[in-house]
Amino acid sequence: MGGHDNGDRLVRAHADSAAPIGRGAVIDRETREARERATLRPGAALSHGAGDRPREEEPDPERTCFERDRDRIVHATAFRRLAGKTQVVVHPTDHQRTRLTHALEVTQVASAIARGVGANVALTEAIALGHDCGHGPGGHASEDAFDPYLPEGYDHGPWGADVALTDLNLCAQTSDGIRNHSWSRPAPGTIEGEIVSWADRIAYCAHDLEDAARAGIVAVADVPAEVAAVCGRDRKAQIRTFVRAVVRTVSEHGEVAMGADEAAALAGLRSFNYERIYTRPDSVAQSRAVVDVLRALVDHYAHRPELLPSAPDAPADSPEVVRAAITWIGGMTDRYAFGVATRVLRWDPGRLPKAIRDFA
Repeated sequence: MGGHDNGDRLVRAHADSAAPIGRGAVIDRETREARERATLRPGAALSHGAGDRPREEEPDPERTCFERDRDRIVHATAFRRLAGKTQVVVHPTDHQRTRLTHALEVTQVASAIARGVGANVALTEAIALGHDCGHGPGGHASEDAFDPYLPEGYDHGPWGADVALTDLNLCAQTSDGIRNHSWSRPAPGTIEGEIVSWADRIAYCAHDLEDAARAGIVAVADVPAEVAAVCGRDRKAQIRTFVRAVVRTVSEHGEVAMGADEAAALAGLRSFNYERIYTRPDSVAQSRAVVDVLRALVDHYAHRPELLPSAPDAPADSPEVVRAAITWIGGMTDRYAFGVATRVLRWDPGRLPKAIRDFA
């Protein structure tokens, strides 16, 4: 396991390694920046030096500023915790999507579009990987739970950019894309951010249907015929259709958009998912249970700031303490949050989401 030296004082991983690559200069940051300027489509974001960051840094010798952002997000605690956070089903089983696998699938869709249109792939990937890091436990229900406590409300996009990932000192373009990826938000300031907005919707519409079908919640045969006629009934066909539609529209019109027929099919698929998956009685009951648990946790810790891992020097129940409580609770995984509720609050397990009760 120590590697293999063939007498030339070079250690190789395999005894029969035979994968030579031509010698040459290191492809450093400045070379990569030059390649961007030479190859990316006009309007694509260009990296330069250390990037536009809240706190100045020295440029990295090898990586562009957006590659550096991507790497920081991958290694961030907030990103790793997405593995334990809800996509659609609280406490997912081995085969259901989590927020982490969703982020990876969004990244694949977004990078496919970015490569097809000549956008900055590194920036696109950084935004896509980080776009959901502001989600609390229990998925979108956490936004409903935390909303009343904050004057600006709780929106996972801004919360991810401005709270969960703020310590990473990300470039302005990366933070902007994360902050504004939801369609209800202002448009991102880069075409890469716009690409991720489309990729997010494409990915979750396709994979949430696949998860629900495998769980027996819906049948793919129930997808409206006019939708299936455009994009098919399975994830592979749907993603292929929608990715090609965005790439083609950029090529023909110079905008990150989708033709009317494909856009109508995507909207129809999303409407089907909302009616048959997201707002079905079991899903609504799950969301209500999540809201009850998370609000109870916020109230408990806001009233007892000394129990928080990091509490501001402010009175109990003050806005500063409430925000600190939400920051801590919002960072929890599903399992951890519901475990704290049962251990600390003596929360009745019968009031937990059904998926948690089933595996308790």
